[in-house]
Amino acid sequence: MRALIQRISEASVSVDGKVIGRSGPGLLILVCAMQGDTDDKPRQLAAKISKLRIFKDEDGKMNRSIVDTGGSALVVSQFTLAADTSRGNRPGFSAAAAPADGERLYEAFAAEMGKLGVAVETGRFGTDMAVSLVNDGPVTIWVEV
Repeated sequence: MRALIQRISEASVSVDGKVIGRSGPGLLILVCAMQGDTDDKPRQLAAKISKLRIFKDEDGKMNRSIVDTGGSALVVSQFTLAADTSRGNRPGFSAAAAPADGERLYEAFAAEMGKLGVAVETGRFGTDMAVSLVNDGPVTIWVEV
C-alpha cells in the first residue's frame, strides 16, 4: 500500500458540493492499494503512519506522532498514487489493486487507524471528490509498506 500524508491544520472532502468528511489538526492521508497487497498491509501502514514523529513538540521539533497529539485523520482513496509515468505522457495505473480489493484494503486501513486511537473520517471510494486542505508546515511525506 502507498500513502501520501500531509500534516494539516484542517481538511475536508466533498462529493457533489456536500462535505462528507473533515479533519484537523492532524493528517490528510491519501491511500492507494497496489496489486499484490495482502490483508496485513492496512495494519502495517496504519502502524507506520500512527508512529511517525512529524508533529512539533514543546521545543518546536518534529518529535510527536498523531497519537501523541490526539490529532485526527481524513483518509481519502486515491488510485492515482499508483501512476507509472516512465513511458510517454499519459500515466498508467495498472499497478493499482482491482477496485474491489482496493476498496476493501482502503476501508481496512481507515479502521486500523481508528483502532490505534486516531479519530478518522473518510472520503467515498470510487467517487469524484473535491479535497480541500490547509497544509501545516508544509509537511508532506510518502509512505509505502
